Amino acid sequence: MTPIIRSRIRACLLACLLILHCIATASARELAVPLEDMAEVEIASVAVTGPSGPPVVLLREPGERAVIPIFVGPVEATAILRGLRGDRPYRPMTHELVSTMLRDMDARLERVYIDDLLGGTFLGMLELHMDGRDTPLYIDSRPSDAIALALYGRATIHVSPKVMAASRYIEYRGMDDQVVTAVGVTVTALDDELREALALPNRPGLLVSGVSGPARQAGLEPGALLLAVNGKPPETPMDFLDTVRKTPRDEDVRLRYWQGGNTHELDISTDVPSPRPSQRMPPGLRSPAQDA
Repeated sequence: MTPIIRSRIRACLLACLLILHCIATASARELAVPLEDMAEVEIASVAVTGPSGPPVVLLREPGERAVIPIFVGPVEATAILRGLRGDRPYRPMTHELVSTMLRDMDARLERVYIDDLLGGTFLGMLELHMDGRDTPLYIDSRPSDAIALALYGRATIHVSPKVMAASRYIEYRGMDDQVVTAVGVTVTALDDELREALALPNRPGLLVSGVSGPARQAGLEPGALLLAVNGKPPETPMDFLDTVRKTPRDEDVRLRYWQGGNTHELDISTDVPSPRPSQRMPPGLRSPAQDA
């Protein structure tokens, strides 16, 4: 892309964003609570609310040791799962496309908010920063789109106390091909074919398929076998999430894992890791469920 074309596209995008901002401000919606009153959360997984119920995205909040389910649409649920797995479609889908456009046009999605509940509907908002503009743009959004964009744009996610309280009444269950992220570590179930391909020992555990934040800095790599969390062997990815969630706020979570022929132990803070690129397994070494 030549500098002239890039400049023109950027100007068009800025104009579109400003128009959207004007429409959004015309509705006079502001954040329901200040940022300092919200809790930062980590995208953990996608689950379902019943055999035919809508999907929910699960957000881990370490302060209250809570998992917050938020209703999302099927398209957004699929986009969030792709992001958690590190999948990249041959051609960009909607949320990947929007994230790429923002990045290429020097716009940055800094934060997303799930700040209110109105008539049984969760409300969300995007906070965008653009070069050459002193103040951020706040754009009203569905929480499902906001969360998907946060995942691809590596923005932080913040939830209000009202939303946290309302979400406690939402019941959910995991899926057969569950993928879960907590403390920057993404895990999936392990089948025999993948165990053989990765030369993993015949021991119970979960496959580490992605790593970011302090866990990555400490040396944990995709392809490791997660053996125990706080001394407890996780049978499913949801077991991993539940054990991390129950870790006391003032304690680290302890992971025991097999990697490179040796068993290691690692203590990680339960705080939400800063959004950053994750190290992922190559597509050819993912389970069939992940590549589907």
